[in-house]
Amino acid sequence: MMTPLFVTNIPPVGWLLIAVVVLVLFGRGKISSLMGEVGKGITSFKKGVQEGKEELEAADAEAARDVTPEDEKDKA
Repeated sequence: MMTPLFVTNIPPVGWLLIAVVVLVLFGRGKISSLMGEVGKGITSFKKGVQEGKEELEAADAEAARDVTPEDEKDKA
């Protein structure tokens, strides 16, 4: 994934200025609650990915089990 050009052209002082403006506009409490919601969203996303991975592994294990009839196993 490529980083947009405008992100790489902003110097560190510019990022600091952007952070100060955002802090002044929204206030510390609003930003804190927003970051808490972002953290909950990330945690929920990771949990969903893990559950999906477990479901796929369970499906693979179910598909890989031996379904040969008992009387056919002796012939091999």
